[in-house]
Amino acid sequence: MIVVAMILGIVVGFLCNTFAPTAEFAKELASYFSLVTNIFLRLIKMIIAPLVLSTLIVGLAGMGDGSTVGRIGGRALGWFLGASFCSLLIGLVLANLFQPGASLNVPLPDVGAATNLKTSALNIKDFVTHIFPKSIFESLAANEILQILVFAIFFGLALGHIHNKAARTLVAVMNDVMYTMLRVTDYVMRFAPIGVFSAVAGAITLQGIGIVITFGKFLLCFYFALVVLWCVLIFAGFFVMGKDVFSLLRLVRAPMLLAFSTATSEAAYPKLMEQLEKFGVKDRVTGFVLPLGYSFNLDGSMMFTTFAALFIAQAYNIPLSLGDQFIMLLVLMVSSKGIAGVPRASFVVIAAVLPMFNLPEAGLLLLFGIDHFADMGRSATNVLGNAIATAVVAKWEGAIEPVDYALAEVDEALPVPDDSTEA
Repeated sequence: MIVVAMILGIVVGFLCNTFAPTAEFAKELASYFSLVTNIFLRLIKMIIAPLVLSTLIVGLAGMGDGSTVGRIGGRALGWFLGASFCSLLIGLVLANLFQPGASLNVPLPDVGAATNLKTSALNIKDFVTHIFPKSIFESLAANEILQILVFAIFFGLALGHIHNKAARTLVAVMNDVMYTMLRVTDYVMRFAPIGVFSAVAGAITLQGIGIVITFGKFLLCFYFALVVLWCVLIFAGFFVMGKDVFSLLRLVRAPMLLAFSTATSEAAYPKLMEQLEKFGVKDRVTGFVLPLGYSFNLDGSMMFTTFAALFIAQAYNIPLSLGDQFIMLLVLMVSSKGIAGVPRASFVVIAAVLPMFNLPEAGLLLLFGIDHFADMGRSATNVLGNAIATAVVAKWEGAIEPVDYALAEVDEALPVPDDSTEA
């Protein structure tokens, strides 16, 4: 249904853009499509905070001690850093190989031309402070995943060390909340095809299908780079998990398609949790590693930063030495962590880094028109990267239960059991 919705969205968007009498009318039509898309994404955001909090607390309460949390967190962050470096390096190498911006020959903008992006969001001191919540209720209201993670670590570990009846009751309640939120997720996901149709139709109505053709070389090169990154991630997963990685790929097709068609990896978060559970990853690992990955392991978004920065340099005919490019890679490696909650997060990072290498910040305007289509690919890649990372950490921890994957795929059509103990 999502694939059909994407095709219909392209057709309807093309017709609306073609037959709209004025650009203002097309913009008005696109706003109505955006209304439906925004409602669907709001429903997704409604789910995330309570789902993350409940799964984290239940998982951490079952771990029992801080050393286990530290070991899992250390392994996860080690994998994230390795995957991030590979993502940035592949983007840098292929952008140099394909030269997607070399033929544009764009004149340099006026001094002071800017994109109005708030690059202050990258201040490391403010970011570290921001990780720690002032109020859990404020963090839940704002869907601040890292802040929820910090609170859940303290709360879950404390709950795991209390062995009276009240504590066991509270763990059972949080377990019921988790399964209730999974049922809510099932309800919300029934609207996914409508949200996908509106997102694609709105983008084509506003930008026209010509924007894809104009910057087709950039998009083709970028998607090829994403495919290379997929191969690297799958190979790394195969090195740890063996042939089981292909069973994981079959299970995460639906979350990846949802992220691709809505151009946001957040939309796939609840479904990805379900599929990792079907793969056999224990809840205590999924509930801890996956939220961490959504803040620190956005492989597709990270690749886009190097690819776009070099595209801008090529478009303005500004040469960058190999040393400058390697320094850029290291800077992006540090500055790209923890900006998942910032709108157009990749652009914020790039806008902050460009002035360091005397590249015009206004060059980002070249990519704004096709960002939706680039975001579709990088969102799907973010989902794949986090799925493999979570499964790999679970494999290292011995926290994958043997599962009949054929039955797991058939089980997608079955409802969540009412009895949480049976579930």
